[in-house]
Amino acid sequence: MPCFSREVNLAAINIKKKLIQVKIVYYGPGRGGKTTNLEYIYNKFRHRMQSELISIKTQGDRTLFFDFLPIGIGKVRGYEIRIQLYTVPGQVRYNASRRLVLNGVDGIVFVADSMVIRKERNLLSMKNLEENLLLYKTDIRKIPLVMQYNKRDLSEKGITLLDIEDMERDLNSKLKVPFYSASAMLGRNVVATLKTIVVLTMNSLKNEFK
Repeated sequence: MPCFSREVNLAAINIKKKLIQVKIVYYGPGRGGKTTNLEYIYNKFRHRMQSELISIKTQGDRTLFFDFLPIGIGKVRGYEIRIQLYTVPGQVRYNASRRLVLNGVDGIVFVADSMVIRKERNLLSMKNLEENLLLYKTDIRKIPLVMQYNKRDLSEKGITLLDIEDMERDLNSKLKVPFYSASAMLGRNVVATLKTIVVLTMNSLKNEFK
């Protein structure tokens, strides 16, 4: 696989306002919990939001996004940072929309579905992410990425889940990025996932601006 270096998204830098808009995308299979993550974050940090939660509805799926201005995140070379959080449509037939959402991405959270019956969808979605990033000459190994293994609460309802070790082997054995066992529905490790991807993305931007 060819390796590409990632470039700063100059379109997201507002020199006049001394502002950098950082784009973080939640990616993963349909109904894996991407939307639930963003809804939880939005409701918990609504007082820090720069915009309303915007939903673009497609048949059976949605794309969500909003601006998030974290307090105390610091600056990059004197520029204020504004985080934009996006989800992508999970269903295969909306791949063109997923590609558009990935344009200019700075960091990614891959939300995997822990249910055993969703294993193949996780693998296909990860492969799809890698392929779509290459369209923008971005190597998946070069971009800030966090894995979230969602729906762990379903074991309490008797639903058979994949072992975390198996999910790590299938999805993260080569990437070796940070991961979280989570329940977006209950809010478990949703904020921890967000904080980690923000830190990784900020560190990446600081290195690129050197």
